[in-house]
Amino acid sequence: MKIDIKKFAFQSDKIFDVFSIEEKRLIWDKAERFVFKKGKLIFYEEGIPTGVFFIESGKAKIFKTGLDTKEQIFYFYKQGDMLGYHALLCNEKYENSCQAIEDCKVLFISKTDFDDLLTKLPKLKMQLIQNMAHEFGVLVNIITIIAQKPLRERLALYLLILEERYQKEPNQPTQINLSREDLANIIGTSRESLGRLLREFKDEELIHIEKRAIE
Repeated sequence: MKIDIKKFAFQSDKIFDVFSIEEKRLIWDKAERFVFKKGKLIFYEEGIPTGVFFIESGKAKIFKTGLDTKEQIFYFYKQGDMLGYHALLCNEKYENSCQAIEDCKVLFISKTDFDDLLTKLPKLKMQLIQNMAHEFGVLVNIITIIAQKPLRERLALYLLILEERYQKEPNQPTQINLSREDLANIIGTSRESLGRLLREFKDEELIHIEKRAIE
């Protein structure tokens, strides 16, 4: 069965495709650049949103902490993704946290400037609404995987999803350089069970492992 990875990928990197060069310049002129070192939180659960973020380089994870302090990871952001705007538009606190899993260069637009952009560029709001609807569908697909698929299938599917997230060049080998703890959390298992499955996949020559990287 062919898997449509697009059903598991946000499309926030395409929000600005409809804008002209002049409109994009208007947007990016309002942005400030920040660096978040690996492990630092970009925003946190129950925090009050102060603006929106764009990942210029690096990767980050979005997650929620359970009662047992275990993380449930929902998604990994990569270069070009826009994040943090849901809570801003809804005027609510963040429902989850976002943490850099690599050193990240991030562009930030403050709430005041972003509100100004929504006024000057009416189609920006429509783009955001369409993207939020798409992301809702992505999260439904992800929850369905976690709830219904056996562990082996969950790992196989997430390796395909992560391959797209980590891909640098089309049709070239991709290395998924992710901690075992994060990989275990996103598929909903223990590190021990994950380790056994990875060894099985390696023995079956489905994957190649070099140190932490999975290909």
